Amino acid sequence: MSLSRKFLAPLVIAAVGLTALPAVAQDRALAFSLTGGIASAPKYFGAGSNRIAPGGSFGFTGLNFGRVQIGDPDGPAQFATGTGLRGSLRFIPKRKGEKELDGLDDVKASLEIGAGVHHTTEFWQVFADLRYGVIGHKAVAGELGANAIYRGADGLVVHAGPRAGFGNSRFMRSYFGVTAAESDASGLASYTPSGGVHSVGFEIGMYQPLNEDWGITGALRYDRLRGDAGNSPIVRQGSRDQIGASIGVTRHFNFRF
Repeated sequence: MSLSRKFLAPLVIAAVGLTALPAVAQDRALAFSLTGGIASAPKYFGAGSNRIAPGGSFGFTGLNFGRVQIGDPDGPAQFATGTGLRGSLRFIPKRKGEKELDGLDDVKASLEIGAGVHHTTEFWQVFADLRYGVIGHKAVAGELGANAIYRGADGLVVHAGPRAGFGNSRFMRSYFGVTAAESDASGLASYTPSGGVHSVGFEIGMYQPLNEDWGITGALRYDRLRGDAGNSPIVRQGSRDQIGASIGVTRHFNFRF
């Protein structure tokens, strides 16, 4: 079984089961959140230095449409308890073949869109996300993770827990591979990685509401590139240790139609 099918099957089964449930509320509603801010992240997978750039994220709260109910549009926007679907989105900036990567082909900017499943309680959460590069690499990637959760009386939510990132062979070749032609031009050894888990790490984050619609979001994350990713000639001349941080303003939306 391929990597993409292995991780896609549980998500499809969960989605079918959830969408088959009758809606409790009769009103049609869609609720989600958007975060915009600034982030510090490695210049590329395996880079030894960071860049500061605009950052953002998307959060799915819930949808009611006829007999379809996914999540709860009227529930908490952050770490709502229960089992259900969640949205997953990631933007990967363009990687230019310059400086230490001189001789390597440019890698186009990519936008990954997908979904995940989660089980969340008052104090902990586990989740799995799967995404496809609709723009850019056209590959499959995703993440597995868990969180310990602290909920303050004033609405503060703090989470912390391990992460594991994975990708199929096309994803791995896009960001960690070196073709024969690139090897000749760059001096790096030719390298063809396989799909699998490419990083393990840890994230700690917080959300502080300002009112019903607005809040402040922040996160600090560490990842260690491993396996075929960690052995890539691109990573060897950079760093296996990847550190990122972000802070932003979150706006919650709840549409009735």
